[in-house]
Amino acid sequence: MASNLSTPDATRVSSSRPARPTPGRKNRGTKKNKGPYPYWFYLVPGVIYGLFFLAPTFSSFYYSFTRWDLFTATWIGLDNYEQFFAEQALVIGLRNTLIYAVMTSGLKVVLGMALAVLLTSRIIARGYLRSVIFFPVLVSTIGVGLTFTVLMNPEKGLINNALGAVGVAGPGWLTNPHLAIFSVGLVDVWKGVGLATVIYIAGLVSIPQDYYEAARVDGASSWDMFRHITLPLAKPATASVIILSLIGGLRSFDLIWSMTKGGPGFASDVIASVIYKQYQAGFFGLSTAGSVVLFVLVTAIVVPLTWWLNRGETA
Repeated sequence: MASNLSTPDATRVSSSRPARPTPGRKNRGTKKNKGPYPYWFYLVPGVIYGLFFLAPTFSSFYYSFTRWDLFTATWIGLDNYEQFFAEQALVIGLRNTLIYAVMTSGLKVVLGMALAVLLTSRIIARGYLRSVIFFPVLVSTIGVGLTFTVLMNPEKGLINNALGAVGVAGPGWLTNPHLAIFSVGLVDVWKGVGLATVIYIAGLVSIPQDYYEAARVDGASSWDMFRHITLPLAKPATASVIILSLIGGLRSFDLIWSMTKGGPGFASDVIASVIYKQYQAGFFGLSTAGSVVLFVLVTAIVVPLTWWLNRGETA
């Protein structure tokens, strides 16, 4: 088809078209200098973070080398640390802390995954059951501790009374030195598994259903799909649950203190309760040194574990 434009008209039209950018050539001058204005929004959060986290942290390191009260501080070097590590309660507390953290983290991972798989399936009242599972997370930890202290009473507690009704002699959940730390750990799992379940639910619903449909076409069983699809693709959720549960377990204090106060004897003492007992006795420098020990312990465990769990993940 012949063109209806004359040569001058065609020249005028072609010159009015925007020039295409040359491949490989950067468009200079399009990036604007934002200036310092956006960075002013960091000021208030930075001040709050520095005032309420950085300053107390560095102050704790300093005061852990002193014998101090509210008005004076005397430098004594490593004496607080030497005395703290010489405490028999510390050895028991360190052992109990590790047992408690590993136990509660492991159970939250297993139960959280199981409940998440159940609550993402096609079951009746799925939304209501999710609310029921998450509800204990919202309840006060002290309230939970006091409630279960009554329920686990060896003589008048509802749990032992229910076991006695079926002919089973209930143990001393909180009075037996061999059971106390595990009993508190089970209460911790009951209270915190709802958060683990919610994290796992968020991870499971983000897995594309195409993978499951392709696996069904290939004849894969439910266990095969769980093992080869759900578990690998839920790895970020698993890492989050492990890290959060482990940090909470290593730092646990309020539930243990409200239920056993570290007893009977030192049977359920953890590092945090040992620190608090030293503070109650007026050994402020000693308790500060214990806080630094706990901070270093949590950091030494959590930071390498976080790197190991998240290795291979892309941003």
